[in-house]
Amino acid sequence: MALLQIETANHVTTLTIDRAEIMNPLGQAGDGDEFAAACDAINRDLDVRCVILTGAGQAFSAGGDIKAMKSRSGSFGGTPPGISDSYRDNIHRMLRALYGLRVPLISAVNGPAIGLGCDVACLGDLRIASDKAKFGVTFLKLGLVPGDGGTWTLPRIIGEARAAELFYTGDVIDAATALDWGLVSRVVPPEALMDEAQALAAKVAAMPPHALRHAKNLMRQGREVSYDTALELAANAQALMHLTEDHMEGVDALIEKRAPDFKGK
Repeated sequence: MALLQIETANHVTTLTIDRAEIMNPLGQAGDGDEFAAACDAINRDLDVRCVILTGAGQAFSAGGDIKAMKSRSGSFGGTPPGISDSYRDNIHRMLRALYGLRVPLISAVNGPAIGLGCDVACLGDLRIASDKAKFGVTFLKLGLVPGDGGTWTLPRIIGEARAAELFYTGDVIDAATALDWGLVSRVVPPEALMDEAQALAAKVAAMPPHALRHAKNLMRQGREVSYDTALELAANAQALMHLTEDHMEGVDALIEKRAPDFKGK
């Protein structure tokens, strides 16, 4: 059975993690390949301008498969070198695929996002939550280290001190705290979450697709490079955008006081 339910409409692709009956655990065999295939297809489709990632049922994702940990099977079985390779080839393949999306990713966190689930949610460029959502990076409580990239993403989102508090205590925070800490940008009732996500995605998808992808890339590069390098990258990307039809459409729409209709040209 497929892990992901995939729907595309109005330039927006929605990916739903669909193991609702067991709280949407991740990291089973094939999960990395499925995410990689979905994200690769999105990257190659210029008609897609935004992605929403959410979970089916009551959870976003409760994290790694505890039963597989107990039985030391799947990604969590074998020798240390074998387990390392399982992380690289499956779990990390999934994470790299989501991180490598060239269009903005909205994490619509409908319920608990714990461990690997929290790390996946943090890969969203934008993150919104139901008031039923909870967030935790509870690896140490299981005698594990954070193995899914969260030590890189979470401090960049909420700062070193708060990230350290979550990692070293294993505490789980509610949606209101996540909003206060900047982990999410808005919290809504559960029944309004997907409508809110779709409305936000529609605003993103209304932007010119080439400029949108370049803007995401510039933000990513800006995390790691010097200010001078960021300016140089921006100058080169901007030169390309000035020659697009979408740029002229944006200028004309502003002058004519109407909404632009960007075509990706």
